[in-house]
Amino acid sequence: MASAAVIGRRYLKVHVHILGICGTFMGGIAAVARAAGHEVTGSDHNVYPPMSTQLQALGIELSEGYGAEQLNVKPDVVLVGNVMSRGQPVIEALLESAIPYRSGPEWLAREVLKDRWVLAVAGTHGKTTTSSMLAWILESAGLSPGFLIGGVAGNFPVSARLGEEPYFVIEADEYDTAFFDKRAKFIHYRPRTLVLNNLEFDHADIYPDLAAIERQFHYLIRTVPASGRIVCNGADANLARVLGMGRWSQVERFSAATAPGATWSAHLSGTRDGSVFTVLNAGREIDEVRWPLIGTHNVDNALAALLAAQHAGVPIDCAIAALGSFAGVRRRMELRGTAAGVHVYDDFAHHPTAIASTLAGLRRRVGKERIVAVLEPRSYTMRAGVHRETLAASLADADEVWLYAPADLGWDAAAAVKPLGTRVQVRSDLDALVAALGAGLRPADHVLVMSNGGFGGIHGRLLERLRNREH
Repeated sequence: MASAAVIGRRYLKVHVHILGICGTFMGGIAAVARAAGHEVTGSDHNVYPPMSTQLQALGIELSEGYGAEQLNVKPDVVLVGNVMSRGQPVIEALLESAIPYRSGPEWLAREVLKDRWVLAVAGTHGKTTTSSMLAWILESAGLSPGFLIGGVAGNFPVSARLGEEPYFVIEADEYDTAFFDKRAKFIHYRPRTLVLNNLEFDHADIYPDLAAIERQFHYLIRTVPASGRIVCNGADANLARVLGMGRWSQVERFSAATAPGATWSAHLSGTRDGSVFTVLNAGREIDEVRWPLIGTHNVDNALAALLAAQHAGVPIDCAIAALGSFAGVRRRMELRGTAAGVHVYDDFAHHPTAIASTLAGLRRRVGKERIVAVLEPRSYTMRAGVHRETLAASLADADEVWLYAPADLGWDAAAAVKPLGTRVQVRSDLDALVAALGAGLRPADHVLVMSNGGFGGIHGRLLERLRNREH
């Protein structure tokens, strides 16, 4: 039997082997496949936590490496992660064999999503947070949705689950699918409810320009049925251009700030940091949200999640109430600890727009207290220097900036942030950066560490130094 099939709600069990299983997306696929009753095994170049721990707890056997011997488990189907490429021994052996293979998105679409009401969240920023909000709203409404999210939401112990029919929430990534399928992942999902949060140029290793990404988003819109709904950020000119290429479904527009054509908006209260806001429909007050998140970008994310849930049948007042108990997402303005009076946060921001939004939200919350921004330009797009012209402006809300610029960065980081003047320090050695930064921190400082990777464990290292200072 080549692949799993579905009869009603019952899945025919097969052996699925996943290459690149410790990535967030493929690990989520593994969890969903296991919940569907399949035998699941997998391998990765480095079998590492937290995903390895989650998968082993599910009874999934993991192995190290990409050698041809990975196929000795004789799977019925192999799922190929997009970290895999031609020339790797297991890929060459797979292509020589008669074993069927699929990409993760293709398998998910065929074996799980085809019988579900798919709510897909797409956009350059906010996908993980909005997907988590949406899943939590549906959960609070008693709908027990399935979901696959590219992060760990505070309200759920896992990043993916099969859930109950019909609803399935998925973070819809525009990155390419596999070495043999260069379409965006989200093309496979066929959503009935589609959220379009925003659109900017990113993934310079995949797309030559913004127009190429817009074309992929247009293809995604083509897959939404006429009875479906597109929930779109009405203040985003790039998304407006995409919709102008053609649409065949109802469009509901939102914007935290009033925007032409956006029927849903918000009024920020209190410190206007986004932690308290009123939801408005055509200028009419609906209800107030009080939650632990900050930033106008998260208010936009909330509006998107509310409207997507409403399309799935959740009354807007119930959805708003659920946001009050939303616990956020790891690595999104996550307070990692406080020591010697210094607060150390972790944030995934790795694009100038996200950096600026995150800093603006923190500034509104802390007022005149010092914000120290620490940035690692780690994504391919950042390392390629695509956004270097807008980097300094995105950091303007910080009182002090530390930029990690390793020797192989490929562009002049110091020149890019020169407009910040004496506020900025550029270091090519991480140990030296940690030492110098730690020595200068003061009580009541807010240290915002931004990277889409582990950043050498800098959060823990800084907190350790600060705790040593307390003794």
